Amino acid sequence: MLKMENVTYIYEDKTIALNNVNIDLSKGKKIGIVGSNGAGKSTLFMNFLGLLKPTKGKIIYMGEDLKYDKKTLRDLRKNVGIVFQDPDKQIFFSNVYDDIAFALRNLKYNENEIKERVSMAMSKTNITDLKNKPVHFLSYGQKKNVSIAGTVAMDNKLMFFDEPTAGLDYSSRENIKNILNNLVEDENKSIVVSSHDMNFIYEMCDYIYVLNKGFVIAEGEVQNIFLKKEILDEASLEEPFLIKAHKYLGVKICKNEKELFENYNL
Repeated sequence: MLKMENVTYIYEDKTIALNNVNIDLSKGKKIGIVGSNGAGKSTLFMNFLGLLKPTKGKIIYMGEDLKYDKKTLRDLRKNVGIVFQDPDKQIFFSNVYDDIAFALRNLKYNENEIKERVSMAMSKTNITDLKNKPVHFLSYGQKKNVSIAGTVAMDNKLMFFDEPTAGLDYSSRENIKNILNNLVEDENKSIVVSSHDMNFIYEMCDYIYVLNKGFVIAEGEVQNIFLKKEILDEASLEEPFLIKAHKYLGVKICKNEKELFENYNL
């Protein structure tokens, strides 16, 4: 659905945020975008979403060059969504239900369909009990779920998640993992995730792109990339725990802790 071809993005202060970047989001159902602070991840997301326009190169949407007219961008918003790192930047109403319904109402959906979609989204993100709760009474983790529900209600085919587990406790992180996995496995969606948590990226994603100073320095299946320590060192990224266990303790490569414990009867 979305590709980036030879994209360079230069800010007004001459900072080169992206440098001749090529990314094809059809290479996985759960794609990770990783890199240290300043690598270009947020700028990359904004270009894919049509919020920024490349200085050079192009975004390919549905097999054609992305146009930046109102009609095309409206269609893009119906198919591609984003959940920002800070939920307060995505929550506009004081009431949970009305906030989730906001984008649907903005796109002129009828109220019956809005009600069905909002109910579905709250169910999938485990916040049905928060329907009428004022947003300012929510915890940070609950706000995260509300912001995700707003995107789920749009029924986007492709969803971007910027640091979805940042600032969350263990229980909330596990809940986010389950929500994202269910979106892909049960709803047949595709997701693109950026995160500084390499354990989360390793467990969640099937294909990753590594950004460093605006360049894509590596791409490939998640295990293959994380086994190459020289790439992680160049991008200032930590090896995931399960990769360390494999490399330094000689255990079998496992995708998650549950698989590790089952293999070794722990």
